[in-house]
Amino acid sequence: MADVQDSPPAFDAEVDASGLNCPMPLLKAKLELNKLVSGNVLKVTATDAGSQRDFRAFATLAGHGLLHEEVQDGVYRYWLRKA
Repeated sequence: MADVQDSPPAFDAEVDASGLNCPMPLLKAKLELNKLVSGNVLKVTATDAGSQRDFRAFATLAGHGLLHEEVQDGVYRYWLRKA
């Protein structure tokens, strides 16, 4: 998580996984990442609290950069840079 920035970066694609339970936010993000080229940034919005653990582990295991994450009023947002 050393890549985390203080403010949200620009993004190339976005996935809204609000209202979906684990593991759907991560699965939707993976499908969208498959469409992107290396270096592109994906923004994901989720409402499942378990998504924090999932996205941190996924970024580490898959080699993607977790650029920024934020939580506000039960909404979780993640910016991932595709490896």
